[in-house]
Amino acid sequence: MTAPRRRTYAELRSARWYNAADLRSFGHRSRTKQMGFAAEDYAGKPVIAILNTWSEMNPCHQHFRTRAAEVKRGVWQAGGFPVEMPAMALGEPFMKPSTMMYRNLLAMEAEELLRANPIDGVVLMGGCDKTVPALVMGATSMNLPAIFVPAGPMLRGHWQGKELGSGSDVWKYWAELRAGNIDEEDWRGIEDGIARSAGTCMTMGTASTMAALVEALGLSLTGASSIPAVDSSHARMAAASGRRIVDLVWQDVRARDLLTEAAFDNAITTLMAIGGSTNAIIHLVAMAGRAGIALPLERFDALARRTPLLANIRPSGKYLMEDFFYAGGLPALLRQLGTLLHGSAMTASGRTLADDIAGAEIYNDDVIRSSNRALQPEGGLAVLKGNLAPNGAVIKPSAMEARLQRHRGPAVVFRDYNDMAQRIDDPALEVTADSVLVLQNGGPQGGPGMPEWGQLPIPKKLLRDGVRDMLRISDARMSGTSYGACVLHVSPESYVGGPLALVRSGDVIAIDVPGRSLELAVPDAELQRRRAAWTPPTPRFARSYGALYHRHIGQAETGCDFDFLAGTAAVPEPEIH
Repeated sequence: MTAPRRRTYAELRSARWYNAADLRSFGHRSRTKQMGFAAEDYAGKPVIAILNTWSEMNPCHQHFRTRAAEVKRGVWQAGGFPVEMPAMALGEPFMKPSTMMYRNLLAMEAEELLRANPIDGVVLMGGCDKTVPALVMGATSMNLPAIFVPAGPMLRGHWQGKELGSGSDVWKYWAELRAGNIDEEDWRGIEDGIARSAGTCMTMGTASTMAALVEALGLSLTGASSIPAVDSSHARMAAASGRRIVDLVWQDVRARDLLTEAAFDNAITTLMAIGGSTNAIIHLVAMAGRAGIALPLERFDALARRTPLLANIRPSGKYLMEDFFYAGGLPALLRQLGTLLHGSAMTASGRTLADDIAGAEIYNDDVIRSSNRALQPEGGLAVLKGNLAPNGAVIKPSAMEARLQRHRGPAVVFRDYNDMAQRIDDPALEVTADSVLVLQNGGPQGGPGMPEWGQLPIPKKLLRDGVRDMLRISDARMSGTSYGACVLHVSPESYVGGPLALVRSGDVIAIDVPGRSLELAVPDAELQRRRAAWTPPTPRFARSYGALYHRHIGQAETGCDFDFLAGTAAVPEPEIH
């Protein structure tokens, strides 16, 4: 194999700032010395940005101060000049109405931080759900050499001898509390024991899913996504990523060189095999769009049909991410997928994906199943279409009761989240286990921000009767840690007049997951009458970021990117005067 060409220093972006014989370059050098750096620290070296999303409002990233120092160590070792740059932290537990409303803002910030400064390559530090796609989207649009350092999952939770998983066990025990099967003291014990360390949710929620997909795309070092946040291997991975980004800069391997159609097929296949979050569909579509690649929902469904579910991890399975790491992690699972992957796809390591995973082994074949012992023969997600969702909707069959995969029942409609919260536990609510709970106005504009409201609570009177799953439909999302027969991302959303806005309580809704259909059994003439009577809601925002969001946000099947951020149109480099 021919060795990759090594660029000269004069070809690097940062040379425009540092290497000119003019007044501005004098200022750049003198201000760098103001920070205590000598010319020997930066002269002739690639400048590596470390985009750090650390914040005390993001507990998943509480170890990032230390990890950033370890990334710097690696950059110094490889002969680069590291500069740490703070970026917006999208803390899933705290930001309202939803971090999804701010994903594109972080993507824009990441892109402009890299463009406006003398940056040659970037190490992206994220993990909490939306930080991962946001940073990748921004870096892809800027198209510099980039490598991702995932936050890693936290340690297992514990309570009364039971292992707890983020989110999944919250919903489980919340239902038991509402049913009267546990008390407030139990609930406080769960609160104390469920989040025990730095790191992201240790179930296969959106954070673990997106970290795995970025690794499958080739933007992380092999095995990076599976390492627990507090394991010493995580620190070593951070330093190794710092070393590797320097090589990527000299070799001029850029983000879009790795983010090919084959790489995105690998990511989708991985998503199906791990039983990953439904949110990943939206994020992958948006990420691919920044690389100039179209990912229609049909592509997800086609790959789901051929991909077995191999990761026995909650909410689709039994175990937690710590167990997944000990069982061999993502490389071991990818090796099981064999020819379902494009093994020739290149990765940030400088090798092919097939080479990266060639030596991976499974150490617990109940956590990572072989294809002949798959949890189910098809992937964990499915795309539905029909007159209720002309542009598509998604569901996670692996995390729902099988009896509901073909179901027909009367709708119980809530016009928004507040209406649902007010009425869901009303003893007079006309609802049975066969009913279909419908939430309107939870989409990209309706939420706003498409919050994780899609796992509608089961009415308390049904919980007391032993019901633990029922069909629920919305244009919202749900946490990747959630489970149940929840149809999500219905598009077009109800807020813009999609068919979901026309559903009335008592209307019959039919779902056929194997047949991939979602239908509202109402005559077309009646739907036309309702549509004529529908009036658009008044926009929520007259100014601020909310107004920008409202004007430019796309629907779920487009990835919910801003129309002016999508695509690969060239943006000029800044002039230096």
